[in-house]
Amino acid sequence: MSNLKNQDPDIASIIDSEVKRQNNFLELIASENFTSKAVLEAVGSPLTNKYAEGYPGRRYYGGCIHVDEAENLAIDRAKKLFKAEYANVQPHSGSSSNMGVYLAMLEPGDCIMGLDLSHGGHLTHGSKVSFSGQIYNSVTFHVKKEDGLIDFDDLLKKAKEHKPKLIICGASAYPRQVEFEKFREIADEVGAFLHGDICHNAGLIAAEMHPSPFPYCHVVSTSTHKTLRGPRGGIILLGKDFENPYGIVAPKSGRVKMMSELIDAAVMPGIQGGPLMHVIAGKAVAFKEALDPSFKDYIKSVLENAEYFAEEFKSRGYNVVSGGTDTHLVLLDLQNKDVTGKQAEHALDLAGITLNKNMVPFDPKSPFVTSGVRIGSPALTTRGMGLDEVKIIVDLIDKVIINNEDKSVIESVKQEVKELCKSFPIY
Repeated sequence: MSNLKNQDPDIASIIDSEVKRQNNFLELIASENFTSKAVLEAVGSPLTNKYAEGYPGRRYYGGCIHVDEAENLAIDRAKKLFKAEYANVQPHSGSSSNMGVYLAMLEPGDCIMGLDLSHGGHLTHGSKVSFSGQIYNSVTFHVKKEDGLIDFDDLLKKAKEHKPKLIICGASAYPRQVEFEKFREIADEVGAFLHGDICHNAGLIAAEMHPSPFPYCHVVSTSTHKTLRGPRGGIILLGKDFENPYGIVAPKSGRVKMMSELIDAAVMPGIQGGPLMHVIAGKAVAFKEALDPSFKDYIKSVLENAEYFAEEFKSRGYNVVSGGTDTHLVLLDLQNKDVTGKQAEHALDLAGITLNKNMVPFDPKSPFVTSGVRIGSPALTTRGMGLDEVKIIVDLIDKVIINNEDKSVIESVKQEVKELCKSFPIY
């Protein structure tokens, strides 16, 4: 970064500080990970200079021959990785991917159904503070109080009542496998499309350690970071392309347009202009890495570490939502520890342990306070940490939560965290 240090020492210093933080803190946020150096190089490449509105072979700008090659490579690898017939790799994020899906498949005011935010869903699944709940008529379903699993009876009852045009399956804080087949049965019964948002589980699905959304989901979206370990961005996938059901035809030929064409148009020019070609190149690199057999070993360790987190917390008297995990994340309900999620997050951050406060099902507290925390294993697994380190980390977290106002305990844990991190450098 010699050029940056000379040109803008302020930004260079901020980046240096962030690199130090990442190296010296334990990253347990379930939606974060560390990309490879190869991905970083692609994202920091001169491809950022190229404006490329449109799609490969049909751009609005000249000089796109090489960025076309990069985007086509990303598309081919995404299709191979997820066994899909179609991929759009241009969305800037997982939320952008969802917006593209909705724009292609819905009209303003159409009814959509997604998992309630406080029960593990995502903002873009119909939350009233999101475009998804403002533009569309959103109805939410829930998990069961007794076991924390999706309440399919609740879902079916509401689906029959509200007749949604789109049902979204997927979540941001649901620690169990997504039962795509059950969702599809309900979608078929009420005549709805099924949209699989696999942002959190994409890496698990790519490694074939989580059920595939295909052939059950009509359309699938995902971010490309998190368990997929790529750059920040999104993609949209179709297992099989199909004729759009709205009778929209191509103006010259008169043929019925395919759903892939509606999605392409929804992404660009519908919600975005020029794609981020440097990020698309980074996505291509990440897809190649995920296609390597070593990626399956990585995901296996991610799952083993998450399961051990759940077991260790349960052994210390913590309430693990749904009783455990099938995925990369664990959700803790701290109400029996007399600590809020906000208090726990703050104290742990002071101790060098980064996680996020999170609402738990039927949470009596607000989203700004919460009764729980969410813990993820992808980033620490990328660093090479395993079960021995997980046990140590649980001990440290437990110590901070119990003594969340004791500055001496927090400082002591911070030093232990630094020593642990020294043995597992990131870059």
